[in-house]
Amino acid sequence: MKAKAYTAAGKARSGEFELPGDLFDGTVNEAVLHQVVTAIQANGRQGTHSTKTRQTVKGGKNKPWRQKGTGRARQGSIRAAQWRGGAVIFGPQPRSYRTQIPKGIKQLAIRSALNARALDGSLILIEPLTVDAPRTKTIVELLESIEATGNVVLLTDGLKRDVYLSARNLSGVLVRPWGEASAYDLLWSDVLIIEESALETAAAEAGNEEDK
Repeated sequence: MKAKAYTAAGKARSGEFELPGDLFDGTVNEAVLHQVVTAIQANGRQGTHSTKTRQTVKGGKNKPWRQKGTGRARQGSIRAAQWRGGAVIFGPQPRSYRTQIPKGIKQLAIRSALNARALDGSLILIEPLTVDAPRTKTIVELLESIEATGNVVLLTDGLKRDVYLSARNLSGVLVRPWGEASAYDLLWSDVLIIEESALETAAAEAGNEEDK
């Protein structure tokens, strides 16, 4: 698979860059992607929803009227579910939605997400960025030069604080060091930008792992 390549100034380079086969084999495992994205979204839930049960609602200790002889239906408490101000039956209670995802499944999902972005032509390679000081205009001009619109994820070669600060105030732009972006982040993006040095390092590490 191939991808478009640009300079750090946003100028298109001649030809297309061949993506490393160790990372980009064209396989997109949709089942694993669904499993991981669902787990990530579940882990983001607070789980603080709460309703009062018969044990926690206040009042209603005595019967509202005697059992027989009134002509009305029998009632045991004015805090039963059918009464206004009564308890909620089978209502939500505080709980944790956290789901553990095996490391291998996470890596497979990330690789599938990378392949998905490469297959639909929304993956762009760029030379290593050098920003002397945080400046939002620098990132804006870069994105305009490479015609990156919509949600943009930029994967840098290691932590680059000035690049992160330059893009922090931009809506729809996410900067992550390579290896710290989740499969959800990659699928969220409309355009995925990767520094070439980060991809080369990752490809070398993947090759070393296969040799072991």
